[in-house]
Amino acid sequence: MRADRGARTRVVSRRSLLVLVLVATLGVAATLLAATALRGGERRLADRAADQQAGSAAQAVTDGIRRYSDFLTSLSAALGAQQQLEAAEFQAITAPINRRILPGVAGVAYVVAATDPQIPAVQRFWRDRGVTDLTLQPGAVLGGRHLFIVLGRSADTLPIPLGEDMATAGAAGAAMRAAETDRRVVISAAYPLRTDREVPTGQRQDGFVLAAAVRATAPAPDAGHLRGWLLLGLRSGEFLHEAVGKVVGRTAVVDLTDAEAPGPAPIAGWRPAEAADPALAPRTLTITAPGRTWQLAISPTMRLIDHRGIRPSVIALIVGSVLTLLLTALTGSIATSRDRARHRVAMATAALRTDIARREAVEQQLRRREAELVGFAGVIAHDLRNPLARIAGYTDFLREEATRYLEEDHREYLERVHVCEQQMTVLLDDLLEYATADNRPLQARPVDLHALVQQVVRDRQESPGAREATVIVDALPTVDGDPTLLQQLFDNLIGNAVKYTPAGRTPYVRIGSRPEPGDRWRIEVSDNGIGIPEEQRESVFDAFTRAGGSEGFPGTGLGLAIVHRIVERHHGAIGVDPNPDQGSCFWIVIPAASATVTATAAV
Repeated sequence: MRADRGARTRVVSRRSLLVLVLVATLGVAATLLAATALRGGERRLADRAADQQAGSAAQAVTDGIRRYSDFLTSLSAALGAQQQLEAAEFQAITAPINRRILPGVAGVAYVVAATDPQIPAVQRFWRDRGVTDLTLQPGAVLGGRHLFIVLGRSADTLPIPLGEDMATAGAAGAAMRAAETDRRVVISAAYPLRTDREVPTGQRQDGFVLAAAVRATAPAPDAGHLRGWLLLGLRSGEFLHEAVGKVVGRTAVVDLTDAEAPGPAPIAGWRPAEAADPALAPRTLTITAPGRTWQLAISPTMRLIDHRGIRPSVIALIVGSVLTLLLTALTGSIATSRDRARHRVAMATAALRTDIARREAVEQQLRRREAELVGFAGVIAHDLRNPLARIAGYTDFLREEATRYLEEDHREYLERVHVCEQQMTVLLDDLLEYATADNRPLQARPVDLHALVQQVVRDRQESPGAREATVIVDALPTVDGDPTLLQQLFDNLIGNAVKYTPAGRTPYVRIGSRPEPGDRWRIEVSDNGIGIPEEQRESVFDAFTRAGGSEGFPGTGLGLAIVHRIVERHHGAIGVDPNPDQGSCFWIVIPAASATVTATAAV
């Protein structure tokens, strides 16, 4: 007999050890999953930030080119409106050109075409119009004509090379020919600007020109006639610095290259002191400039995502580990107490087989012990929430004082702690509700579902921070059930319907009913949310299971599991169908209020 009792005790102990191992394994797995999910969220946040940064940089470059192009178009139109362009008029029209208004601009030049026999006449023509020291310097003829700079205005101390022949300047000449043909502003390939020839080699940077054809608009007989070209020279490094420097600052390394060049053709680069973040891939965007295609490569630096402080994933790992230890200790305490109680029961039962009175006393003692164990479990479960409540209190206190005493980075970390605390509170509440939904005594009586559901809707609409929603409650029956559990059931279903409606769409929830055979009622809760895939409509009621598409919404995966347990306690059925309009239709079937229960309740 003693050997039998010892064997039973050892079996129970092995079961307790198995439970402990299972609790510890689940706790570690949940902690690792939460930390991994948070880590993935941090990476997705960094990727979104990098994508937004790349888009902003590309937009800044595009807007800069558009601004210079529009400015050059206005200048060319003003020059084309002059019947007889003089040097003084050119200086007056181009007076707004300066490096403060147009960062990176080197200057503007007016170019005219001339064949070899026309060179003397063209030179006299422009000398008579105010360019007294003009000397045309013909180079090799390209396409039967020379392209001479006859007027110019520098944006700095470097002079415009008046009289120089641009026909042999490959990039600028090609841009002018394209501008003449296409009748629009054209950007040249990158090359060293001729105004920068006196700059020391180590300080010289490439540039490019914007070319626009100047066509006469007056007098009327000359309208549309090509008079020349207007070239606006830009230093590419200064242009890129102005375009993206204020947008990306120290958070990215930027390289601008010419995609139409036969080989690697860098135009300019932005190099902050910070190194590129190896965890974030560079973003490459195509920019369509007038007459050219550029490639903009943006490599985020370590400055884009602040790596200082403790990551939320690490905090989740620490908090989850602590909670796992606490839950394991609680389970061990309960299992050990239960093992000792079972051992005492076995010994007492064997010793008191002939004494009925003493056996009844022992059974009463066992009932008291079981009640004590249940109470002990409740106290421990309650105590688990106290440390988290203190953390919430201190966090709220710090958040109230954050604007006065904490820097912006520290306030951000505090907000992350606050979000983690709220998530842990929701998780603990859901776990406790899930655990008690199967054990709470069922106080069945007739329940007016219409009044109960309306109260749930009012409570939700009046709660702080509640999302605006349209909830329609049709006529609902009176059923047999526990009011508290049924209120929890409909609060979960209505809450899910509102929560899983995408942003930008007003939640619409409708609760209706219809009788079913066997004196039962079918209650339906329809919504216009994200819906549930067909293959997941059965597994969605399992604990810790979330339907596809719900990744962007908060939740623990326990709400529908709690609802499922409550329906089972009421000997009912539950399921979900697609809503014909949009979203899902959750339905439950529960018994109607019986005459016996109604009469008993009335008495």
